[in-house]
Amino acid sequence: MNLSAPTQLIFIISLVIAIIGVLAALGVLAFIPLNAAWIVVIAYIVLAAGCLMRGA
Repeated sequence: MNLSAPTQLIFIISLVIAIIGVLAALGVLAFIPLNAAWIVVIAYIVLAAGCLMRGA
């Protein structure tokens, strides 16, 4: 399995999702019905998928 760097778009998407997760953990975004830890896990999965897929 060859890993490649994610594109800038995938990186920015995962970064925005991670920031939303951190803000939800701090209570700033209390209206999100998902646990903050799961939001950060989703951001990591998006970033990992970007590293595994070539050209993504």
